[in-house]
Amino acid sequence: MKTFNFDFMGKRRLAAIFSIVLLVVSIGSLAFKQLSFGLDFTGGTLIEVSYQQTANLNQIRQQLEQAGYEKPVVQYFGAETDVLVRLPQGYDQQVGAQVLSTLSEQGQYDVELRRSEFVGAQVGEELREQGGLGLLLALGVVMIYVAMRFQLKFSLGAVLALGHDVLIVLGVFSLLGWNFDLTVLAALLAVIGYSLNDTIVVSDRIRENFRKMRKGSPTDVINEALNQTLGRTLVTSLTTVMVLMALTVFGGELIRGFSVALMIGVVIGTYSSIYVAANVLLALGISKEDLMVPVKEGADQEDMSP
Repeated sequence: MKTFNFDFMGKRRLAAIFSIVLLVVSIGSLAFKQLSFGLDFTGGTLIEVSYQQTANLNQIRQQLEQAGYEKPVVQYFGAETDVLVRLPQGYDQQVGAQVLSTLSEQGQYDVELRRSEFVGAQVGEELREQGGLGLLLALGVVMIYVAMRFQLKFSLGAVLALGHDVLIVLGVFSLLGWNFDLTVLAALLAVIGYSLNDTIVVSDRIRENFRKMRKGSPTDVINEALNQTLGRTLVTSLTTVMVLMALTVFGGELIRGFSVALMIGVVIGTYSSIYVAANVLLALGISKEDLMVPVKEGADQEDMSP
């Protein structure tokens, strides 16, 4: 039962301008600033150490440089007593113990090694290529599925909406310089699945209304479908965002990138399900004829027979 009466498609031009601005900013940032790839994609060594008291990042950085480590990246990892050290390629799997020894000898407090991870350059490059191919494959499968279930115009609308969501999430991470690793890539794949589910629900109602409503323009039919599904869309999105906010705050640093990326994707995906996919349908000239149930040959003769 419909409980809303918003003129969504009346604001479709403003929504299109808003989406274009977001996409231009995102693509521009990806082209010029690029992503800050994590260790999973670039290769190198990641070391997590814990201090008894607040760690001095500048002092730790100087200690490592004096010990001969080039361009170390030193940052807090959650608490100010936990420190994450990233070293570029050129070191082996034993560097974790060596770094711990360096910090213990020159530091004023006891240092504990929490973890040490090493990823080779070739492995990192393969992961980056396979991750990109995975995203493209997911979009390709979505396009085929939606085309088979609905119609080609719905398929193009769904894929453009999903591409819109993925590019904006990537743009946010690029613009803010956030670390992009395998957990964020997993979040992007989850965004595709979440946004697709929402788009299919809306598309199903649009198809039903085109077949059921005898009067009204395509704009009216789509507005009706969007209002009918708005309650379900808002409830699903809000409950998902609440869970992701809890994960962001209490889940720790290891999954923070995943939860933040997915939270941005859920918000953008909700918007694109309403405006991007439906906007594309109107731009492609969707009509009742596109969705008419095909009549079997000879059906008319059977109906007229005594």
